[in-house]
Amino acid sequence: MQDTPDAQLMGLLDRVALRDEAALKALYDLTSGKLYGLSLRVVRHTEWAEDALQDTFLQIWRSAPDYRASLSPPMAWLGLIVRSRSLDVLRRRKAEREHLTDEIDEAMADTLAGDSPNPMDTRLASQQARALHQCLGQLENKQREVVSLAYLRDLSHGELATQLRLPLGTVKTWIRRGLDQLRSCMAGYA
Repeated sequence: MQDTPDAQLMGLLDRVALRDEAALKALYDLTSGKLYGLSLRVVRHTEWAEDALQDTFLQIWRSAPDYRASLSPPMAWLGLIVRSRSLDVLRRRKAEREHLTDEIDEAMADTLAGDSPNPMDTRLASQQARALHQCLGQLENKQREVVSLAYLRDLSHGELATQLRLPLGTVKTWIRRGLDQLRSCMAGYA
């Protein structure tokens, strides 16, 4: 019976419950590939899946004493944890993107017309679009690219840093400075 994969995993979980670090490493070696694959299917980004996998093994370390083999097979229990951690990563990333979108929306709010278009609103929107185009043209190329990608593609700071192969701090600074410059420039057209 001890040769079955479930029995081996249950034994490792019992040892992890007793705070055996070697057992956690052995459990990681046996299951991380499958758990990473499951996480990757949920989050669809390698970096996010890696974060979720790390969170999963921290949760396993904390929750191993609560595991009951009579309630679920070990891989099902581990799969539930990785799925839950993966969904948490997605929620965190969505919140980061919403924050970025909020910043850009605030900067652009003064340039957009009301909800009900009429000829005057359309003319004003056209003027504001021209003004925005001119203001964007005054930004440095990289700043304009980062602000445009963040707004048009709804990318988070981290996604922009990865896509543009730039440090995260640089991306955040460029976005903040770009938005400040756009606010100042657009104020001149108000």
